[in-house]
Amino acid sequence: MQINFKREIVGDLDTTIDRVSKALSAEGFGILTRIDMHSKIKEKIGKEIIPTVILGACNPTLAHEAYCANPDVTSLLPCNAVLREVRPGTISVELAAPTALMKILGDEALVDLAGEADARLRRALATV
Repeated sequence: MQINFKREIVGDLDTTIDRVSKALSAEGFGILTRIDMHSKIKEKIGKEIIPTVILGACNPTLAHEAYCANPDVTSLLPCNAVLREVRPGTISVELAAPTALMKILGDEALVDLAGEADARLRRALATV
C-alpha cells in the first residue's frame, strides 16, 4: 500500500514550502498547521534531525463529505505534507495518500471518496 506521493525538488526548504502551499491551494487545499519538526525535536530533547516541516493541509469540501460519511475520519485529518531536506539543495516533498489513510477505517465509501483527494494531491505534486 502506497502511503504517500513523493518527489524530490531542487531548491531550499522555504521556497519549496511556498511552492507546495501554492500548488495545494490551486487544488482547493489550505494549510491549517505548520510544524517545524527539526526545531521542536531540538527544543524538546536537544537532538538534531535534518530540516523537516510538516504542513497540515485540508480541502474543506472533501473533509466535510468525509466527515458526513463517517465522523471517525477526523482522527485522520488533515492530510499531511512533509518536506525534508534530504541533502543540501534537495527537498523531498511527501503528500499523505488519503486512500491509504481511509483504508485504516475499513470504510469502502471513504476510500472511494478519498480517490478524489488523491487525484488532487497528485496534480499538486506534479506542479511543484
